[in-house]
Amino acid sequence: MTHSKAVSFALTQEVIIEAGRAESHYWLDLWRYRELLAVLASRDIAVRYKQTAIGAAWAIIRPFMMMVVFTTIFGKLAGLPSEGTAPYAIMVFAGMLPWTFFSSALSDASNSLLTDEKLISKIYFPRLIVPMAAVGVALVDFSINFALLVALMVWYRFVPGWQMMLLPVFTVLAFFASLGPSFWLSALNVKYRDVRYVIPFIVQFGLYVSPVGFSSSVVPEQWPFVYSSNPVVGVIDGFRWCIIGGQTKFYLADFFLSCGVTVLLLVWGIRTFRKMEKSFADLI
Repeated sequence: MTHSKAVSFALTQEVIIEAGRAESHYWLDLWRYRELLAVLASRDIAVRYKQTAIGAAWAIIRPFMMMVVFTTIFGKLAGLPSEGTAPYAIMVFAGMLPWTFFSSALSDASNSLLTDEKLISKIYFPRLIVPMAAVGVALVDFSINFALLVALMVWYRFVPGWQMMLLPVFTVLAFFASLGPSFWLSALNVKYRDVRYVIPFIVQFGLYVSPVGFSSSVVPEQWPFVYSSNPVVGVIDGFRWCIIGGQTKFYLADFFLSCGVTVLLLVWGIRTFRKMEKSFADLI
């Protein structure tokens, strides 16, 4: 979907000039402009791999190569244990699945406002839609990666348990865990353009402090609060519990701590975004 079509769609909405209306009806407008959210997400999906040699295959190649690297380094060289009898590759990919979604959403959403600067500076709509659309695009890559996980389980002849039915719950949690930081970083990137250079470092650092290439069971007990305050930890442990089943331990206290941090980051991200939103058109 082209940029001009997105603008045309937004202009077809009913506009009522009323003092303070935009502020008092903000959340209602967010629902009214839900189709614009779908338009922006569809456009981003269409252009993501445009003019690339192998197209959407990049969504498979990147996490697959990362899985191979982590399996070799942590599983073969370092000799770290897997979860139960599950192959180490499946354990790693079960953690790679939510992490790839989180990191992609964070990277794409942080630059989304600058990408749509012409749209933001010309028409009114709730700006929260822009980073939300970027996070929605990451769900498409998530779906492709999930298909690769299924292929891995078929290859290793690994059958998941009943816990697999609860995977959508943790997928929703991963979605909300990515929204809060995405709102904050996207707003901050409008005011301070050097934020774009910090984000790859944040993503890279987060990869190694999150249980992607290793199990949470190897984390020293004296680090429970600091480790579990990472909102991605509860999501990754939940994914592993759903995929590997009873062979892995589900840390309930760590999960609730991660959920609490996710809620705090979401509230903080929305509050910061809304506070800075009025100045976006001038700063961009």
